[in-house]
Amino acid sequence: MIDFNRAPYLGTEVEYMQQAIANAKLCGDGPFTKKCSQLMKEQFGTKHVLLTTSCTHALEMAAFLCDLKPGDEVIMPSYTFVSTADAFVLQGAKIVFVDVHPETMNIDETKIEAAITERTKVIVPVHYAGVACEMDTIMAIAKKYNLKVVEDAAQGVNAWYKGRALGTIGDFGCYSFHETKNYTMGEGGALLFQDDAYLERAEILREKGTNRSKFFRGQIDKYTWVGYGSSYLPSDMNAAYLYAQLLEMDKINDKRRQIFDYYYEHLAVLEEKGYLARPYVPDYAVHNGHMFYVRVKDLETRTDLIRYMKEKGVLCVFHYIPLHSAPAGKQYGTFHGEDVYTTKESECLMRLPMYYSLSMDDVKYVTDCLLEYYGE
Repeated sequence: MIDFNRAPYLGTEVEYMQQAIANAKLCGDGPFTKKCSQLMKEQFGTKHVLLTTSCTHALEMAAFLCDLKPGDEVIMPSYTFVSTADAFVLQGAKIVFVDVHPETMNIDETKIEAAITERTKVIVPVHYAGVACEMDTIMAIAKKYNLKVVEDAAQGVNAWYKGRALGTIGDFGCYSFHETKNYTMGEGGALLFQDDAYLERAEILREKGTNRSKFFRGQIDKYTWVGYGSSYLPSDMNAAYLYAQLLEMDKINDKRRQIFDYYYEHLAVLEEKGYLARPYVPDYAVHNGHMFYVRVKDLETRTDLIRYMKEKGVLCVFHYIPLHSAPAGKQYGTFHGEDVYTTKESECLMRLPMYYSLSMDDVKYVTDCLLEYYGE
């Protein structure tokens, strides 16, 4: 059976984890946590990186730092993981969903402005499949209406928009290092931002509401409880695992791009004959090979195709059920405008196996199975 996903493993992770044990510093903000943060600062050109226990927690921190009040509105796509909305719901915000582009499944930036009201405070672009949203337009709208932008770049680590790393363009960026992502620490994430004004509050929030970070830097002689906070620090053991992978980002990225390119080239005939659509990457975006999906004719075709692939020993999956159609989505949010593409396209999308250790022989087999299904 060809799995849909396997967590990346290079073989050097254990060495760094043993170093973490030898450091006798396994709690948060240890040496490897700092190494990961510094590497990402340099690689992605951002001023501040705070490693977190998940992308969900990075989003929660960003939502808190946006100073939302109950009843404030946050605009985002409905086609996303629940954490994108949950983080803002926790602050009492109302979620306003808008439609997506069918080609990329990213938020349709032309739908945002009409959804803005006097209660709107934040725009949340989600970079689906590691393909950038149209950030220039989104940032211009945010500037015009004095709104914050929180990039959900869970799938966008080491992907780019016009030469800028995803997650570094808005006020805040949120990364995921879950085992399904290109680079992993099992569970984990990161909060990125450029403005020094957020740093002290972010550190307090991340350190259980204390000024402990300043104490460790020798800026104060004791630390105390100074505000609201929680524990968003990952173990340094997890960070050691991640550090091994961040050092080899290009190696992992090259393999995933190789798989993506093979699928893309060899499934072209099915798109030419109108059976399915392949992923679309705009000229302004450099993707990271996070995902390869196809969009088929309809829900019935997708259901049958997933069944067929499983019979052939290949696990393929669909992705999000749009949040606005979920019970909590109806309770905490509303869809602005017409749902032209979100539901329709979500029902047609099927993801193919994509992971670092996937052999090219298996990639060929997956491709051949798809071709055979359509008689090609």
